[in-house]
Amino acid sequence: MSLYVLGINHQTAPVSLRETVAFGPDTLRQALASLRAQAGVQEAVLLSTCNRTELYARSDNGPDALANWLAGQQRAGDALHAYLYRHDEADAVRHLFRVATGLDSLVLGEPQILGQVKQAWNDARDAGSLGGPLDRAFQQAFATAKRARTETTIGRNPVSVASTAVRLAQESFARLDESDVLLIGAGETIELAARHLVAGKVRRLLIANRTLAHAQDLARRHGGFALPLEELDRHLAEADIVISATAARQPILQRAQVEQALRSRRHRPMLLLDLAVPRDIAEDVASLRDVFLYTVDDLERAIEDNRAARRNAAEQAEAIIEVHASRFISALGQGDAAAPLRRLREHGQAVQAQALAKARAQLAAGRDPAEVLDLLAHTLTNKLLHAPSAALREDAALGEAAIRLFTAGKGDADA
Repeated sequence: MSLYVLGINHQTAPVSLRETVAFGPDTLRQALASLRAQAGVQEAVLLSTCNRTELYARSDNGPDALANWLAGQQRAGDALHAYLYRHDEADAVRHLFRVATGLDSLVLGEPQILGQVKQAWNDARDAGSLGGPLDRAFQQAFATAKRARTETTIGRNPVSVASTAVRLAQESFARLDESDVLLIGAGETIELAARHLVAGKVRRLLIANRTLAHAQDLARRHGGFALPLEELDRHLAEADIVISATAARQPILQRAQVEQALRSRRHRPMLLLDLAVPRDIAEDVASLRDVFLYTVDDLERAIEDNRAARRNAAEQAEAIIEVHASRFISALGQGDAAAPLRRLREHGQAVQAQALAKARAQLAAGRDPAEVLDLLAHTLTNKLLHAPSAALREDAALGEAAIRLFTAGKGDADA
């Protein structure tokens, strides 16, 4: 039984491939059930964010079977295999700890990923696909991430994809206090974007979402205007900047919609920031004049400065991860090795309890104590040596090992 991690992320695969294996809330539970039903799979977790899709599993079979399952999901196909990274055992544990701490993120040390890993863990537990070493590995990952963020500066002045997108808008397009911004979605990324936009004194904030009540709640908290997604076309031309991050499986904004908005704006430029995977904005929108379209992959260049500033903190966090991962891996190995010894002790204790109960009953009946003690010793010896003796008769090669097992340290029997 081995621990495995297989996945793709912003470092190994373009967004066009990542979106083919992105699991949304509507598909995750079914995918977990399918994965758990694969031969040899004992535990499984699926982590799917805008920057990564990862499969964590404890399985009797090797990683190839897991890779084939992942490639068969959604629209990925065989092309996925060339982009997959694979880790097993100790390396799988270290990778999980690094992901939870934010050291494998597009924005180094970003805080959102820990919540996303916890959500993936909760989803797996709710689906009944956790309950063993992999479950414990996730719990230890949370403790490790907390310590790394507490004891190093990796968690200070937190930066997220949302905040990076807002900063990119400020630095490359227009002043926020002179811009109308349309947010599409109402999840955590859009929530963070709204906070940064309000802090930047955005002139006007529009929030569109499929569920109007969620948009209204967000608008109420941040001083914006809510609208249902069906009215997007009517208001798109009002937006100087559009930031979109939904869980839709197909693009929400098509080329024709943006073209119409540009005509209404008399071709005043628009900045479109697509933070979703799968993408919310059709790829061919980028070819329109007066449109500047950025995806999560384009943010890579914008956040290089953030990486450089956090590298020292990252090195300290790596050291904490190595300590915690090594301890967990060691404890996991000891747990497996101790299982036979635990069963042997449990067997011995059961034999002892039965023999003592019989001896006490004989003493209570008035039988001679010396005779009872002799019988107790005889019973214990016979019962404890019966199974090893039977095994030795079947395989004489075990004889020397059995002698060492039952005579080693005999002078320390009371220790």
